[in-house]
Amino acid sequence: MMDFFEQQDHAHRQSRKLLFLFFLAVIAILIAVNVSLALIWKWAFALRTQGHPGYPTGFFFVNTAVTLLFIGGGTLFETFRLRDGGDAVAQMAGGRLVMPSSTDVKERRLLNIVEEMALASGIACPRVYVLDREDAINAFAAGYHQNEAVVAVTQGSLTRLTRDELQGVIGHEFSHILNGDMRMNIKLIGILFGIQMIAGFGQELMYWGSRFGSSRDRNEKGPPIQLVLLAVGAALFVIGYVGIFFGRLIKSAVSRQREFLADASAVQFTRNPETIGGALRKIGGLTMLNQCGSRITNPRAEQMSHMFLGAARANLMDGLFATHPPLKERLQRVYGRNVEFLDASEIIDPPEQTAEPEGMLGFGAGHVNTHSQTSGAQTNASLNAGFGQHGGLSFQVTPVAAVNPVTTAVLKARGIDPAILRAARDPRFADALVFALLCDPTQEQDYQTQLALIARISREKAAQTDQLVHHLDTMQASPRLPVLDLAMPALKQLSTESRADLLSLCAKLIAADQRMSQSEFVLQTVLERRLGPQSGRLVKVRYNDLTALKSEVVQILSLVASSHSDDQVATVALMRAALLLPDLGLHEGDLLASSDVDFFVVRQALEKLNQLAPLVKPFLIKAVMAAASVAPSTLGAVQDTAMAASMIDLVRAICAAIDAPVPEVNALASPY
Repeated sequence: MMDFFEQQDHAHRQSRKLLFLFFLAVIAILIAVNVSLALIWKWAFALRTQGHPGYPTGFFFVNTAVTLLFIGGGTLFETFRLRDGGDAVAQMAGGRLVMPSSTDVKERRLLNIVEEMALASGIACPRVYVLDREDAINAFAAGYHQNEAVVAVTQGSLTRLTRDELQGVIGHEFSHILNGDMRMNIKLIGILFGIQMIAGFGQELMYWGSRFGSSRDRNEKGPPIQLVLLAVGAALFVIGYVGIFFGRLIKSAVSRQREFLADASAVQFTRNPETIGGALRKIGGLTMLNQCGSRITNPRAEQMSHMFLGAARANLMDGLFATHPPLKERLQRVYGRNVEFLDASEIIDPPEQTAEPEGMLGFGAGHVNTHSQTSGAQTNASLNAGFGQHGGLSFQVTPVAAVNPVTTAVLKARGIDPAILRAARDPRFADALVFALLCDPTQEQDYQTQLALIARISREKAAQTDQLVHHLDTMQASPRLPVLDLAMPALKQLSTESRADLLSLCAKLIAADQRMSQSEFVLQTVLERRLGPQSGRLVKVRYNDLTALKSEVVQILSLVASSHSDDQVATVALMRAALLLPDLGLHEGDLLASSDVDFFVVRQALEKLNQLAPLVKPFLIKAVMAAASVAPSTLGAVQDTAMAASMIDLVRAICAAIDAPVPEVNALASPY
């Protein structure tokens, strides 16, 4: 069996080298510009003066500065146009935003898959776009940060792929989100545009040089000025496109390595090579008909070619400029053997199918046959049991054939009330759902105070909150953060001012009873990280080792350990974590009592821990998982256990606060 983790590590190392080569290409352009202009200067003015005319003061400095100005200015201009991140890129590609509450059967299927993947990985649910005019099979993820990422798929992906295959495509794109590829991809768009500015300026000079005739005296020596302009323009035009040549070459190499990584990750996420493998085989089958089964017709497709799942243009499928590895090579790595391409005809849904079943249909659970009637409920884990028993962290309800309506009773039995799902997906009610998650109806006086605070903003919103609170009672034993994650696409449609008002009211609801509970801390932490003013900004790395943040690590581990009700278990939980962090030298005396854990201090600790280098964060997450997954046995010993709902939410909140995906529980919670 292939070791996908080794392939991922190798792809990361290669990508860093190739990015370095891209900067070398810019340096090569600077050298070429200076050499070309020096030769033109000598040619143009040697006949006008005796001997070598020499170069004006600052000649090479000005050439270099102007060239960098064009590259930098063009890059900044294009980057500014893409300042909205993923949304701007998706709109540039001709994408249409899919509303979270959409009931179109194909769009609902797509939204459900994206929701499943987001819940499984523990990141904010991305917004979804569809490229309506693109009939081929393709997709991309874009954004500056995982908190503001978008996923876009072509109309052909919706109509030609099965649910499993579409799931593989989304898994592939989630790899780009989790591995930090998106920010680099947008930067590449800007840099290539900047380099292209040199060629554009050269083209303008050639135009003006050919437009004006000669007006010099017949006794004047040397070439006419229009000929000089033509020469300079031609040189810059050639250099610009030589720069683009090398830029595309390096961009293609970066993209090829990332695609191997994303294919491997898609198999890892879905636990089934037939998902992404089936999609790639259908791209191959469609290619046999039209030369490029992943063709994108948008005029700016080539500029974005490195971001797509498959080659955007037929002339970019082979050779040095190939933005993606050959399909057969990708399939060889996915399956470990040679496989044939598949027919990619459009899939016709049964006429009686009008909508995808409410809820999520089983991420990683295998193919769900929506074309025949399901004989009974399939054995998927509930919201609570899925965490800690399935590496993919399964959060789903019963998969049922789309021709059979999914009843409210079935959804409630699996932990999610249909009313909660509808509110999470509707921008009109998503904020009320957030308020409901923060309200505590068991404390009547405090609850009425909270409703009164909401009523000051809107009486209708207070009534909606009250209704949703009662629906949330049906999932008391289930994690709450997945519900908040589902609401993120709807919440992100709020304006910046509305987001600030939402966060402000949430803070008032928490302060209504003059104390902060762990569940309130968890919800507020995730809300601030995903909707706050800093949510879409990249955090600068300041720490390369956990030893510099020992006190912060102690705060987090003490919070997790003290969440266990038994003091003995809390102590053992800390020491289990300490075994994974030997350099910190943690001991039993470092454990803070639950009464000494200050949520304000914990939040400050999380802000610092988010500044850790990416390769260091997994060590912290492993330690957190080790402390979280213990419980006393009937014999008085300590053993591994499936986590309680409150512990699941706490772990997810910690991961969200430091911009880390939720780990695979089985791999991290082994006994020591």
